[in-house]
Amino acid sequence: MTDINSVIDAQVKSSDVFLYMKGSPDFPQCGFSGRVVQILNYLGVDYQSANVLESQELREGIKAYANWPTIPQLYIKGEFVGGADIVTEMFQAGELQSHLAEKGIQVTQTA
Repeated sequence: MTDINSVIDAQVKSSDVFLYMKGSPDFPQCGFSGRVVQILNYLGVDYQSANVLESQELREGIKAYANWPTIPQLYIKGEFVGGADIVTEMFQAGELQSHLAEKGIQVTQTA
């Protein structure tokens, strides 16, 4: 599990916004992952992602890394933000946009 933790740590720190999801941004393979992709795309945020369905080790490792049982998981500047419900609530309240701006991440849409 230590090796996968190193991989995950490198991934979340390699990009300002990183999303662990089921599927890819072009082809989400679950509704929750699709919802977070829609939010990020709507906001025009540049982000990277990893498909947890490609590796059982990654799928289990990310849950342990964040101590969060579900996927998707969104990271901003290496910090775990939350899953689909939290990201959706933050977006609807305008908190996600504010959080991104505070971290210096360009957002093209605000509401």
